[in-house]
Formats: sequence, structure tokens, C-alpha cells
Amino acid sequence: MFGIGTTELIIIMFIILLIFGAKKLPELAQGLGKGIREFKKASNDIQEELSVNKPDEQIKSTENEKKDEKKDEMKSEETEKKNIK
Repeated sequence: MFGIGTTELIIIMFIILLIFGAKKLPELAQGLGKGIREFKKASNDIQEELSVNKPDEQIKSTENEKKDEKKDEMKSEETEKKNIK
């Protein structure tokens, strides 16, 4: 985990315990948990918004392609009629 061994992790936790005290640690952990939860929620909302917008763009592009195909078909039919006359 981040290149930190077990011994280093225990020492860091002990120093944090000494600095903040046993009563403050649960409050700090709770605040950290809420912050992480809000961050995940915001990132999920952004991802959902982006994924919702992509299909709309794809639908528009396919609609435009269909319109272009119809125009091409009409042009080819007109040229065929002119060639027949």
C-alpha cells in the first residue's frame, strides 16, 4: 500500500493517535468518510450526465445520416429519370 510497510504504518497511526487523541479519531474518520462519500457521489453524477448525453449525440448523428441517405436516394432517382428521358 503506497510502498509503506506494516511497521511504518503502525508508527504513523501511533503518532496520529498521540496528536489528536482517542476521542478525536472517530470524529476525524467520520468526517473523512463523509468527504469521500460526497466525492464519489459527485463523480458518479458527472459520469451519469456524460453517459446520458452521449446517446443523444449518437441519435442525432444517425438521424442526420438517414436524412443524407434519403437525399442521395432522391438525387439518384432524379438522375435515373433524366437518363431514361
